[in-house]
Parts: sequence; structure tokens; C-alpha cells
Amino acid sequence: MSSQAENVEDSRLARLQEILASGAVREATRLLRSLAPAEIAHLIEALPPAEREIVWNLVDEEHDGEILVLVTEEVRAQLIRHMDAEELLAATENLDLDDLADLVQQMPSAITAQVMDALDDQRRHRLQAVLSYPEDTAGGLMNTDAVTVRPEVTLDVVLRYLRRLGDAVPTSTDKLFVVNRDDNYLGILRLSQLVTRDPEDTVAEAMSLAMQPIHADMPTTEVARRFEAHDMLSAPVVDADGRLLGRITVDDVIDVIREEGEHQFMGRAGLSEEEDMFAPVLASTRRRALWLGINLATAFLASWVIGRFEETLSQIVALAVLMPIVASMGGIAGSQTLTLAIRGIALGQLSSSNARALLLKELAVGTLNSLIWAVVVALIAGVWFNSTQIAVLIAAAITINLVFAAITGSLLPLLLERVGIDPALAGSVLLTTVTDVVGFLSFLGLATLFLV
Repeated sequence: MSSQAENVEDSRLARLQEILASGAVREATRLLRSLAPAEIAHLIEALPPAEREIVWNLVDEEHDGEILVLVTEEVRAQLIRHMDAEELLAATENLDLDDLADLVQQMPSAITAQVMDALDDQRRHRLQAVLSYPEDTAGGLMNTDAVTVRPEVTLDVVLRYLRRLGDAVPTSTDKLFVVNRDDNYLGILRLSQLVTRDPEDTVAEAMSLAMQPIHADMPTTEVARRFEAHDMLSAPVVDADGRLLGRITVDDVIDVIREEGEHQFMGRAGLSEEEDMFAPVLASTRRRALWLGINLATAFLASWVIGRFEETLSQIVALAVLMPIVASMGGIAGSQTLTLAIRGIALGQLSSSNARALLLKELAVGTLNSLIWAVVVALIAGVWFNSTQIAVLIAAAITINLVFAAITGSLLPLLLERVGIDPALAGSVLLTTVTDVVGFLSFLGLATLFLV
């Protein structure tokens, strides 16, 4: 979001909170009616719970469903708790099936059953098809509103068919999907071809075979990469037998990219991308306590290493002053490599096949940086404490720690992913442990060997 857009959002939030504080309900309602559902969702997430509930009650009911889909899971669950069955049913009426699938999974089971009963047979069958796939796969992301045509019909017939559909043609339709009588995917018919070719041409003559379908079990992150690589606005989704199930549109993919970016950003602090900024204190405390506990355990490990050299530290005070520098330099260097590796995994650019190449490159970078900064720190430490021995020791310790940081930062994300642990959540904590322990052990260990 640009700074100008952020300023607009800030001013709207401030204005809304002023209106709420003054009790001018009608003015608040007018402000909300002037905003799009996405803008209202953003404001709701930015409000504390008490104000959030007031604003939610003022929102036009016809936008309830769209807003519920757009807010984070925690905020959505909170809003749903304040809605009765009638309101929840009304909120689901005009939603696309992919959005409806996201919403019903957080509703009480009794309400979900009522939603299912309220749908016609075709829509219910389509919703069940979407719900049968995990939400982090193409099947869970797709919408079943794809417009299909047969290869043997003429373009004139297709045009008349679309005119008959009228407003029922799904939004974001840039292509039609060509299928046979068994609904097996064959190719696409672009709307540009439909309106420029001779109406007497058949679909088979005008269709394109170039677009490969997306399999329903493909992870959403891979779907996003496919869209980015091929600049697609929509793509067909098929099952294991090649039958067309639906389509994915670029607006759904943008949501995946945004969520993945938030996951990487929040994960570095051990938080979920669905974390509500104004979540209850106890819930937030419980979630964060886990990572604080893990960090405490690793801190004790580093302290234990320092404790092994208590006698050395008591004899040479300069070591206590300088040892944080060794750990800090390793931590920053390792974090740079770790971030690069996690990004590579997220984009599908790093795997075991090219991990060795990354490791060698990062080793070279780490070694070169270690030599440069080891000399700089050695000169400063040597002048500061008037000791050539301390200068040499800290230079050696920094070199060792930066090399270990490069190795750990390169390989740790792959190892964590292999054992089923999210590198974005656990990587930074474990990396810090390695660089602290190696930094202290190398610096104090060398000092014990050569100075004491």
C-alpha cells in the first residue's frame, strides 16, 4: 500500500473513531455506506473489540458476507459469534462458491447444515466439491462457475449462448473452457477469438491447446507461481481423471500471495498471519508464551556455554565486553542467509537439488565478509584494550561464527521443512541459538586455550 493510500486509511479510521466517540450513529452509517466492503473490512480489523462490534452492527447487511470473507479468521470468528442464524444465512446468499466455502467452515455446524439445505441441488453439489479439498490446494481455492463449451459447436452458437446467460456470466470471465461430453478438459476459447473470428468457425478451429490445466491437489503456493509465470487471469482446475471441476481467478491468487507474504513476515516473530491485532489478552499471551519459552530455553543454553568459561571471564574482563559482538555479527549474517533461503523455498526456487550451490555461494560470501569485518573489529579491539592477542582472538572467533552462520542459514530451512516444521516460524529462533553458542564457544574457548 502506498503512503498516500495509508494516509487515506488512517484518516478514515480516525474520523470513524471520532464519530463513534461522539455518538453520531447516523453519520457513522453514512461513512460506512460510502466505503467498499474491502475498505470496511480493513477498518473493522483496525478497531478495538468494543468499537468493532458497534461498527459491525451499522454495516449494511447486504455486504455482511463479503466483509466476513475479507477479514482475518480470528476477526471473522468474533463477528460470527455476534450474529444469529437468520443473519448468517442472509450473509451467505450472494457469495461466490469459493468464498462461501471459506465462510461455512467457520460457522456453527447447525448453521452450516441450514446453509446447505437452502441451496439448490446444483449449487449444493458444487459447494460440497469445493469443501472436499483442503483449503490450501487448488481445489479448495477454485470456483465452480466456469463456462464450458463443446468443440463441435460454432462460434455463433456460443455467442447466442452467452447472450442468453446475460448477467449469469461469471465475473472475471476472460475465456471459456472447452470440454468433451464427459467434461474432460480440452482447451480454452479466449473471448478475443470469439468476437474476432468468423461466426461460422467451430470452437475446435478457434480454441487454444496451450493452457495446461491445474490439478485440484496442487498447493496454492504453486498455483500462485503458475499464475505469475504465465500472466494468467484465470485457469482451469481438473481432477485426477482430467475432468473440469472449475476455475481459479487472479483475485483469489492475489489473496494467496498476500497471505503468504504476511505468513513470512509474522512468522519471524512466531505469530500467525491470522493474528488479530486486538485479540483477547489471554489468547495472545498463550500463543506467544510458546515461542518465548523456546527462546528462553535457547538463551539458557547460551548462558550455560558462557558459564563453562566463568574462570576465564573473571581473569580477563575484556572478554565479557567483546563477546556480544561475536554473537551479534553471526546472528545478523545468519539471518541474511536464512531470509534468502526461506524466500527461495516459498517461491519454489530452493530444494535439495540446488541446496549445495546455495551453500557454496553463501560460504564464499560469509568467508569474505568474515575476513573483512574480522580485520575491522580486531583493529578496534586491539586499540581499545591495547592487546594484540585479544585482537587476533576476536578476529578468529568472528570468522568461525560467520562461516557457521552461513552454513546454518543455508541448510536449516530445508532441514526444518523436511521434518514438517515451518521454517518461517522456527528458523530464526534456532539460528540465533547456533550463532550465540558457536560465537561464545569459539571466542571464550580460544581465550581459554591461548590467554589463560
